[in-house]
Amino acid sequence: MKVVTILGARPQFIKAAAVSRALRRRHEELIVHTGQHYDALMSDVFFSELGIPAPDITLQVGSAPHGAQTGRMLEGIESVLLRERPDVVLVYGDTNSTLAGALAAAKLGIAIVHVEAGLRSFVRDMPEEINRVLTDRLSTLCCCPSDVARENLAAEGIANGVQVIGDVMLDALSDAAARGGDESGRLAALGVRPHEYVLATVHRAANTDDTDRLRAIVSAFGALSDAVLWPMHPRTRQVLARESIALPANVQVCEPLGYLDLVCALSQARVAVTDSGGLQKEAYWLGVPCVTLRDETEWTETVDSGWNVLADADVDRIVHGVRDAKPAATARDAYGEIGAATRVVLAMESAFGA
Repeated sequence: MKVVTILGARPQFIKAAAVSRALRRRHEELIVHTGQHYDALMSDVFFSELGIPAPDITLQVGSAPHGAQTGRMLEGIESVLLRERPDVVLVYGDTNSTLAGALAAAKLGIAIVHVEAGLRSFVRDMPEEINRVLTDRLSTLCCCPSDVARENLAAEGIANGVQVIGDVMLDALSDAAARGGDESGRLAALGVRPHEYVLATVHRAANTDDTDRLRAIVSAFGALSDAVLWPMHPRTRQVLARESIALPANVQVCEPLGYLDLVCALSQARVAVTDSGGLQKEAYWLGVPCVTLRDETEWTETVDSGWNVLADADVDRIVHGVRDAKPAATARDAYGEIGAATRVVLAMESAFGA
């Protein structure tokens, strides 16, 4: 089986680290990097650190408004697919790269596999929601991380080609945790002490492009009694500078972290505060309470279990969420067991007779 994998953003690199390893044992894979995340700290370090094969093709699309960016990706991916003629196109998650890969494949009659299918925030003005809904509609095989995701697809009339395989990010996280190495040295380099800080990440456009929301989030950080370690997304840094938003004294900013450093920093944090879907899950698996800077989440299981609190950009809700973050010691197994990457490959072989 010849597979073209479409990647473009940090979360997809992490998932591909696990799946590509399993896929290449028996099949041919070409990796197309759209260039959606093109900065070395947002892209290159993940390939080298996680052992992902170097991209066979890089489209270098870069940043642009949603329509322009997706259009450039669609044109570039279509060209690759016409030349390579794969049996399957594999896409991950909910980015513009995901949708562009699915659209290009669908228009050429190529089978599509969507890893992380069935997630829903039910907020239609969220770009990621549009991307995931359309991608699921186009996909030949929907690999769901949970029963809730499968139920979401069933409610939309999508039942054929749907399998619950668990979450491939658990495979990547387990591998990273095993390779963690010198945790004390990593934390010392970041200037924090174990369990005496909050790890914060803020990158979604809803938070970074809305100055009032971003100011509220920064204000909430300043109201915390904890030190806040903030690996800062380049877009967030630009907005803070442009709007002259000063950071409180308890906030320590660093460059975006590679995956191994991020897992280390998260595992040793007292609480995580984030708008990242991936970090919500990683905190859940690592037993770190999470406060999410949104009013909804696709990862509802983390909220239902008590490990995640939705605080939106409300100062009081963020502060109280961090202060009172003491979830019960409930099970954290909503997304299956390790081995989802192999289950993805087995599902593909079963679906496509490879």
